[in-house]
Amino acid sequence: MKTSDKNSVHIAHQKNQPLISGNGMQHNKNAGVTGMKMPHPKMEFGSVKLASEKANEDKTRKELEKGIKPEKRTFPVLQMSCASCAASIERILKAQEGVVDAAINFAAATVSVEYLPTLVQPENLKKAVQDGGYDLVIESDKNETETLEDIHQKKYTRLKKQTLGAVLLSIPVVIIGMFFMGIPYASEIMWILTTPVLLWFGKDFFINAWKQAKHRTANMDTLVALSTGVAYTFSVFNTLFPEFWHRQGLHAHVYFEAAAVIIAFILLGRLLEEKAKGNTSAALKKLMGLQPKTVTVVTKNGNQAQIPIEDVHVNDIIIVKPGEKIAVDGKVTEGRSYVDESMLSGEPVPVLKQEADKVYAGTINQKGSFRFSAEKVGSQTMLAQIIQMVKDAQGSKAPVQELVDKIAAVFVPVVMAIAVLAFVTWVIFGGENGFTHGLLAMITVLVIACPCALGLATPTAIMVGIGKGAEKGILIKNAQSLELAKKVNAVVLDKTGTITEGKPEVTGIQWLNNDESAKQILFSIEKQSEHPLADAVVHHFGNTETVQLSDFESLTGKGAKASAENKTWFVGNKRLLEENNIQTEAKLLETAEVWGNEAKTVIWFADEKIALAVIAISDTIKENSENAILRLQNDGIEVYMLTGDNESTAKAIARQVGIKHFKAGVLPEQKAEFIKQLQSEGKIVAMAGDGINDSTALAQADVSIAMGKGSDIAMDVAAMTIISSDLNKIPEAIKLSKQTVRAIRQNLFWAFIYNVIGIPVAAGILYPFTGFLLNPMIAGAAMALSSVSVVSNSLRLKWKK
Repeated sequence: MKTSDKNSVHIAHQKNQPLISGNGMQHNKNAGVTGMKMPHPKMEFGSVKLASEKANEDKTRKELEKGIKPEKRTFPVLQMSCASCAASIERILKAQEGVVDAAINFAAATVSVEYLPTLVQPENLKKAVQDGGYDLVIESDKNETETLEDIHQKKYTRLKKQTLGAVLLSIPVVIIGMFFMGIPYASEIMWILTTPVLLWFGKDFFINAWKQAKHRTANMDTLVALSTGVAYTFSVFNTLFPEFWHRQGLHAHVYFEAAAVIIAFILLGRLLEEKAKGNTSAALKKLMGLQPKTVTVVTKNGNQAQIPIEDVHVNDIIIVKPGEKIAVDGKVTEGRSYVDESMLSGEPVPVLKQEADKVYAGTINQKGSFRFSAEKVGSQTMLAQIIQMVKDAQGSKAPVQELVDKIAAVFVPVVMAIAVLAFVTWVIFGGENGFTHGLLAMITVLVIACPCALGLATPTAIMVGIGKGAEKGILIKNAQSLELAKKVNAVVLDKTGTITEGKPEVTGIQWLNNDESAKQILFSIEKQSEHPLADAVVHHFGNTETVQLSDFESLTGKGAKASAENKTWFVGNKRLLEENNIQTEAKLLETAEVWGNEAKTVIWFADEKIALAVIAISDTIKENSENAILRLQNDGIEVYMLTGDNESTAKAIARQVGIKHFKAGVLPEQKAEFIKQLQSEGKIVAMAGDGINDSTALAQADVSIAMGKGSDIAMDVAAMTIISSDLNKIPEAIKLSKQTVRAIRQNLFWAFIYNVIGIPVAAGILYPFTGFLLNPMIAGAAMALSSVSVVSNSLRLKWKK
């Protein structure tokens, strides 16, 4: 067994059974081990399963048996230059005792590690990675060093200086090499100019290649160091000992310009790549920028004080002035204002906030001012959880990435073998110039091969896609759901809270005669009633004055009655009126019948003799539901509605929104069974719901979507969350998935085609037919361009509608 496989373990769990870690985040369904030679018996502990490999995994296994929960942390990675490096770091981390899983995000230069804190600490992981020639930034380092942003900025600034220096020195080398080789000491001048390009501006390639060689691995730096090193050494030999070739009747060629230009082009490529990779996480930076750095709080003695956001505690009273950003989640205690919540919901219209209303971190106050009590601070705020979710999602791997990782792991050794083979073939069959052509072919093959384009193809598109979703109010938890959403051909919608508002409202009221005192009595009775529908009536009448009631009585299953103004008044169903021999006018009966046919709940209001009013209450359909369902159907997606409500209500709602398939009276477990049935018919099913009763169905669905105003459990289970609860976001999410997957496929196509065509041409396959041999300088430019083109193609997603 290879050392790289040492202690490798992986999570394996059944489809649709999300694995939840201690921090509540969902893990990669496809997490696995690369490089395993044979299947191993799996041992299961709770929801975590280990694929046992060797004796020293016993500790990890025992800890899991004790019920120790794995922790999940994301660390920035330094000195990672290509996809092969990413594969090496992942292998190193997976080999550590106590590590359950590790997933690297090459585009973001981070690694997400799931580990048992009782067996391994971040410091141990850092040391293991450092021993492999790379580095991790762990939290304890942050005070002494810099933030991740600073690290990236320093790297970019350093790359800029290296690139500028290499380009300035390479230009005269190329000019002399191309046009002025006849001048005295041409080779010596080129040697002097090329030496700092390789050994100073390009020294990182050689340092990293040496680190890799010490660990018997190879990466992109190995290819660059070998190709430029061979060209430089050969040229130095030819400059010092030209007579060696002259004696054989050959000219002593030098290739200083090739070595210098290759370094310059690759540095330029990395500079552009670093800048573009910074843009892929722009959405995350935008989210982080929504939180203010300081807040104004009311101190215990009633004064105002400005404090850093880190010092805010639960129950602190915070003052929000016009135009300020809200710092933490809380509840309004005093004042009123409109608040722009578009960062959460995607809705442009500001929302009125008054006493007892909830406010959220990152939203922007408009013209009014108010005070609110802090309820969730720090990492508990909705904004902090959104940022963490986006980070985790951007770091997760799409299923297609696993194949790419396997290719990247063997790519460099294969390229080196092809380069040596090309050299040997040229020496044997190339005639008198065979050695020179073989050397050039070997250098060109090493230069043109690019695992970076392969490594960047998927994660850059995923990062941009998930970031764009977050900006539009669609939170995507992992790359798998983003990749799978494009295949969805059936969408199952819960009725209450998903298609409808989820709260009953008065949708109509018909009075026999418009008596103001009767309205006040109706309002007063409903205000005392405990029936859930009474709230809808109270809400409808708003600030109506109350009257003094006596003998209030709640009549179970019928309604309520009370005395006022020397009369008895009744509020309830038709049966209540019939039992008390109360007369009903034809006008009110006709209205009640129409509303009943529309599946609305009808409430009657009467005095001792006659019915005075009939009220319709229903769960109103969201204004955008009908349009969203039509969009899905126009895209060829079948839409189904499931509800625990009665048949007539379900039929009326389905008719109003244009749904052809619905099921009423469905229990939570039956929803999951219905989805299973659709899946057995070969359908890829998306389920959208908002309640605890939807969580089993959400777990069963291929793509699960929670409504942001619903229960926390539904949001924990779901792979996507629509913050605004707007159903139009579902077709938008599917469209985003299609665009992202298309970008991934385009990236992978070009990365593969580039290498499939470039490597044989570099080896000299065209020479026997056309006399064409690729110049190493052109190969260097092409290699740099391939990575930049892949990242640029991913960034195009940002501007697509």
